[in-house]
Amino acid sequence: MPDGVVLVAVSKTKPLEDLMEAYEAGQRIFGENKIQEMASKWKEMPKNIEWHMIGHVQRNKVKYMAPFVHLIHAVDSLKLLKEIDKEAAKNERTINCLLQVKIAEEESKFGLSQEDTKILLTSETLQELKNVSIVGIMGMSTFTDNQEQIISEFKILKDCFDTLKKNHPYLRQLSMGMSGDYKLAIAEGSTMVRIGSSIFGARNYN
Repeated sequence: MPDGVVLVAVSKTKPLEDLMEAYEAGQRIFGENKIQEMASKWKEMPKNIEWHMIGHVQRNKVKYMAPFVHLIHAVDSLKLLKEIDKEAAKNERTINCLLQVKIAEEESKFGLSQEDTKILLTSETLQELKNVSIVGIMGMSTFTDNQEQIISEFKILKDCFDTLKKNHPYLRQLSMGMSGDYKLAIAEGSTMVRIGSSIFGARNYN
């Protein structure tokens, strides 16, 4: 990984021994997309690991990860932020969050529009939340083999990030890029990539 780019090892569906092998090799940041699975791994594994929640978050499950989660990647509403704030307060901690901005054409992808992201960052409600810290934005490109389309979507997200940073200089992470497109994402300015299959091999769905 180039300097300045954080590698999140996407360990969802993988057994503990695979995670421990990556841990022994020096990896300390793991990303999961199911809260219960992440919580059970957190209990079993060394406590100097940063756990990132990379999947879509259901509000009623925030409480299970609030004691330990380091960064929640895919925050796509003020309602979800309020829930994270409430559960973080109960645990006397501040939880870092990324706002998910929709850049893909697919309907199945979650995320805020660029306009809604700007509105959320300037909202009075956000100022009142003392136990969440928005540290950046993230986005996922369309699932396609068309590299030009992927690059153009990453460029849109980078432009959005640069624009938002002018008024919100505390935004420091631009999370974009996964196993299939992380090199393109890094070239377009990503500071954080989520890589699973290139580290652990194909997913286990058994």
